[in-house]
Amino acid sequence: MLRLVLIGAVEGSKIAFDALVGASLPPVLVVTLPPEAAHRHSDFVDLTEPARQAGIAVFHTTNINAPASLDAIEKSEPDLCLVLGWSQICRDQFRAIAQLGNVGFHPAALPRLRGRAVIPWTILLGETTTGSTLFWLDEGVDSGAILMQKTFSVDEDETARSLYAKHTGVLAQMLPEALALVQSGNPPRIAQDHEQATYCARRTPDDGLIDWHEPAAAVLRLIRAVGDPYPGAFSYQNGERLVIDKAVLLPDSHRFIGLAGQVQCLTEGGFAVRCGDGICIDVRAWRWQAGGRPKLHSNFGGDR
Repeated sequence: MLRLVLIGAVEGSKIAFDALVGASLPPVLVVTLPPEAAHRHSDFVDLTEPARQAGIAVFHTTNINAPASLDAIEKSEPDLCLVLGWSQICRDQFRAIAQLGNVGFHPAALPRLRGRAVIPWTILLGETTTGSTLFWLDEGVDSGAILMQKTFSVDEDETARSLYAKHTGVLAQMLPEALALVQSGNPPRIAQDHEQATYCARRTPDDGLIDWHEPAAAVLRLIRAVGDPYPGAFSYQNGERLVIDKAVLLPDSHRFIGLAGQVQCLTEGGFAVRCGDGICIDVRAWRWQAGGRPKLHSNFGGDR
């Protein structure tokens, strides 16, 4: 049986952990963030207790390339390291430990959309297809040879949560198949076409700020792209941040005249806001981060 080390600290890491245990392929060591570093990921999941309940050793670190981390991994004598939900580049010393190599996961059909914040960018770009990729780690960023890749469609109303669930579901399906290929002794190593590579820039929570002068379709796309499990799209009213979790187009928007970012009316499920193209969105779910209620005739873009 393969001696596996699992490195990860997010929801997808937990789903991968469950898939490995369910397939009778439990890792010999789980490397994860300590709970006090949970702020590093909006989708952080603490793997400590699930691993210990399964009788699996746990090592906490904030730096996978630190000497203590490398020592803990080396002592576990891994055949293969699985880096599934870890946001640091794995350096040469790390990659030299496992006998058979190191496999990472990326929520895109590599070589396209390498880099960070891939799920939000997939939606923001209006992609109609995407893929989940298991690949061999090398010295680059998401540039290693492909072990396995599965593609699937992106729905027109896809949200960050629904696309995240698609990727993690595919990851759970792929892992046992991919590990069987590794055990066969001749697993695929399909070189990426680097000429076709595109690169996604890092996103911060502040990038969720809504520009109400944008068309309604663009505002709705941002709300879908950066919502759960990410920080969300937001605006300001009277200095208070309002995070919008769900919105739809408002029928008969032409009846409302006002400014971009202005609340036009209360609706059955929430309130309507006018966008830059004169079309209103109906906000159905929202959160005030410092209390408060939406007021008619306020301008959400006025004090940002």
